[in-house]
Amino acid sequence: MAAPRETKRKAGTRKKKDPNAPKRALSAYMFFANENRDIVRAENPGISFGQVGKMLGEKWKQLSEDEKAPYDAKAGADKKRYESEKQLYLATKA
Repeated sequence: MAAPRETKRKAGTRKKKDPNAPKRALSAYMFFANENRDIVRAENPGISFGQVGKMLGEKWKQLSEDEKAPYDAKAGADKKRYESEKQLYLATKA
């Protein structure tokens, strides 16, 4: 039997990001993480980046819906900001 031929893949080239494009909206979890990251680091000096993420994830899961509400509100407002900036960007781009 003949050995199967190896095919070479072309290196994928990504399309360059437009620096004028609006930044994506942050999720409720990201607002929570940004507020609490420094607190977690202060409580646990010397922990790694990955461990900070794990601790933030655990804290987020333990929050009730009422405690998550302010972060959901911030995420909703940021989503509206992104949508309006995106529409303006697409209108000027076209």
